[in-house]
Amino acid sequence: MAGMRGQPSILPLRLYDVGFDTAGRILLDGISLTLADTGRTVVLGHNGAGKSLLLRLCHGLIAPTRGRIEWQGPGGSQAGPQARSQTQRRQAMVFQRPVMLRRSAHANLVHALGIAGFNAAARRERACRALERFGLTALADQPARTLSGGEQQRLALARAWALDPEVLFLDEPTSALDPAAARMVEDMIHSFSADGIKVILTTHDLGQARRLADEIIFLHRGRLMEHRPADAFFHTPETAEAAGFLRGELVW
Repeated sequence: MAGMRGQPSILPLRLYDVGFDTAGRILLDGISLTLADTGRTVVLGHNGAGKSLLLRLCHGLIAPTRGRIEWQGPGGSQAGPQARSQTQRRQAMVFQRPVMLRRSAHANLVHALGIAGFNAAARRERACRALERFGLTALADQPARTLSGGEQQRLALARAWALDPEVLFLDEPTSALDPAAARMVEDMIHSFSADGIKVILTTHDLGQARRLADEIIFLHRGRLMEHRPADAFFHTPETAEAAGFLRGELVW
């Protein structure tokens, strides 16, 4: 399968017995799974289960202390040193509280595109197209840091989309937003999927998970308890921990 911009896909992503320890504490342990090239993957679990840490490991921001993580598509980390250096450019990540530079909304996009290696003409064209695509054109000249929380998150998502990633990681993208802003972000996520972008996100909101997920990764105390299609997970959880989580119990 061809990836974004006509390049060979970096997917699937495979984790082999991945663990992460710090200060004598085991935060993730024995995580083995495969993320395919289609659908939206939602990572669920109580606070402290390891959801955000798992995303950072997959994105390559930090390295596991045990096990290995490999992009195994034809354009992934197994295709040689040059391909390995390209995998980071084929993915993007948006955090719960996005970082905005002290410049306009438009300039924030142009700056990110410059770092990614796009030429000046492409930077301007892609930035304008992203702002228009997601209804942000009217905010283009406003200082990004003066925008509302919802506007900043939408701008961060538009900035990620402009980079044309194959894989997009989202860490609690709506946790600090009101319902109207959260709905706009969810609409953007649907749009990413329609564009062929693989979306992997964490959320604490079960309603949002039901609306967005094609498959669920459920973590409990740093361990992978379930990795299943969303319908199966929500209707027939296989573990007591997942069943308790879905009932709203504080299982720990």
